[in-house]
Amino acid sequence: MITRRTLLGAALVVAVPIPDVKSELAPTVFVRVDHRGRVVVTVPKPDTGQGVRTMAAVLVAEELAVEVSDVALEQAPGDTARYGPQGVQNSTSSRQLAGPLRTASATARCLLIAAGAARWQVPAAECTARRGRVEHLRHGSLPYRALVREAAAIDPATVPVTLTPPEQWRLIGKTRTGRSDARDIVTGQARYGAESAPAGSLVAVVARPPWIGAQATSVDDSAALALPGVLAVVPLAAPAAGQGGVAVIARNTATALRGREALRVTWTGGSPAADSRAWLADLKAALPPVTGDFDTERVFRLPLLAHAPMEPMNATGHVTADGVRVWAPLQDPGGLRTQLARVLALPEAQIQVTPTLAGGGFGRRIESDAVLEALACSRAVGQPVSVRWTRDDDTRHDSYRPMSVHRLSATLDASGLPTGRLHQVVTWPLTVVPPFSNPALVKASGDHFPYAVPGEVTVTLRPAPLRTGFWRAVYAGQFGYAEECFLSELARRGGHDPVEFRHRLLPADSRLHGVLSAAAERAGKADGVACHLDYGSAIAVLVTADPATRRVRKVTAAVDVGIPVHPSGVIAQVEGAVVDALSTVLGAQITVRDGAVVQSSFRDYAWARIGDCPEIDVVLVRSAAPIGGLGELAYPPAAAAIASALATDAAPVTGMPYGLPVG
Repeated sequence: MITRRTLLGAALVVAVPIPDVKSELAPTVFVRVDHRGRVVVTVPKPDTGQGVRTMAAVLVAEELAVEVSDVALEQAPGDTARYGPQGVQNSTSSRQLAGPLRTASATARCLLIAAGAARWQVPAAECTARRGRVEHLRHGSLPYRALVREAAAIDPATVPVTLTPPEQWRLIGKTRTGRSDARDIVTGQARYGAESAPAGSLVAVVARPPWIGAQATSVDDSAALALPGVLAVVPLAAPAAGQGGVAVIARNTATALRGREALRVTWTGGSPAADSRAWLADLKAALPPVTGDFDTERVFRLPLLAHAPMEPMNATGHVTADGVRVWAPLQDPGGLRTQLARVLALPEAQIQVTPTLAGGGFGRRIESDAVLEALACSRAVGQPVSVRWTRDDDTRHDSYRPMSVHRLSATLDASGLPTGRLHQVVTWPLTVVPPFSNPALVKASGDHFPYAVPGEVTVTLRPAPLRTGFWRAVYAGQFGYAEECFLSELARRGGHDPVEFRHRLLPADSRLHGVLSAAAERAGKADGVACHLDYGSAIAVLVTADPATRRVRKVTAAVDVGIPVHPSGVIAQVEGAVVDALSTVLGAQITVRDGAVVQSSFRDYAWARIGDCPEIDVVLVRSAAPIGGLGELAYPPAAAAIASALATDAAPVTGMPYGLPVG
């Protein structure tokens, strides 16, 4: 039973006051039932495609005894004081929201039942909630709208609150409903970043540095300003105005792009001779000596990767005498508001941040560079300005996943099983704000080795020569890839089945042992295997492939997220991570030559096409564990399993992409 103390405790964890609104029932700012009986959820975290809004609708519909389609969704503005943590990162959304949303909804249900019982003068225990109504065997039923005001007047401290027990769930872990906003998305009604700019907004595009770190020292903007519709040319200084460059502000995107082409900019400074092959050599040279006596070792080289969300970066800003407004696809609207208050020296009350739907994020939209560009442009012209990045801008001016070099060493017993290990990592820090530059932080992000093999992991950081940032799974995507590929090589050398090899290194009662068994039972055969335990969840991935043609045939993934709140959403997240893994193993990487990123778009940043994609089979393994995270879970093992499935004795995995030069 939920007491007043636990209810308020849940609210205090997320810094949520209970509103004093009697015309509607609102136990917390997350959930309310209005005077018409409509259930409304204010979703505090933005949706970047991971389905957090649908998950929220399922949880609330379950506890308020309505259908998912009966739940209206509203997106919360950036405001951590009111809504608590709002970041979509580190696979935390489901773990942070499930408790508060269920508690608020259960409280509303119990208050409505109490109001119905008082109306009929019967014990509340004789009443139930079903399909948006409070029911009693003798008195019939009343719709929620008839009880809202009475329920809102009841002191929650006087009403026992209980969550719906799992054996009574209709929706959680069972519903086959699609995404709550799927119809709007596929019919074009959903509004993404650039579509959410207020009427009358101007458009800006930015001439960006042609090589890393270059600065504009002179600008001839006469030809650009002579074009009809071009209104202003604004120099942007990094870091206060994003990455730096020269913005062309116009009445529409096409005109702004023509204006950018007409600029004549002189660039100096930076690193015009930078080459990612030299960076990789520097990382390898920085590997420390191997300490200890080991039987075998392997060095893995991993490349730069761009985020490449389907919706390129964009943001709209409006600076006025009263404050600042922002409309943008974001991963942390509350964090952005706090950052802007610090950077702009304004109280947070004068900053309004409105997150829109986002066409993917993968860590990129945690950063504020597009927003800072939009605000600088708006300040210059006194109007709202929407900054649009082209696909080329997005690819060549990203905050990339760092390069890394991994040397793995192992001692082996007579059967070829590892009995000791050493994993030496040399990589770059993340240059995000605040910087992710402590080796201990990097190790904590990346080191999730789950097997019973004692050993040591060391991290050496070299200075990052370009912008780096959070990328799906962060450092775990690199550590886990190297470790699992190395294990698969050891199994192959020793003549072991890769599944049984891992079973022998895992406790029989562990979650990983369970998902590995489930995946093996489903797949029947595997050329590549990998596991991952992180974010409160466990996953095993098995792959069949044809090394001769580099063709991946089938990917089977068994995943244990505790309670799969929205099963089709869980499956979709795994499928998306598999495609990311396939893309990066088969060829996608960022390279730098003559100081500039070579790749410009999906033309040469080789993301998987439909014809490349294998059959993907996802098995949901249910457990009694708390709700776990998922968005980043599947990428590390999927990448390792795919690479290992393609590998042969003659061509082992030595990096990513498999079988191609790195850097």
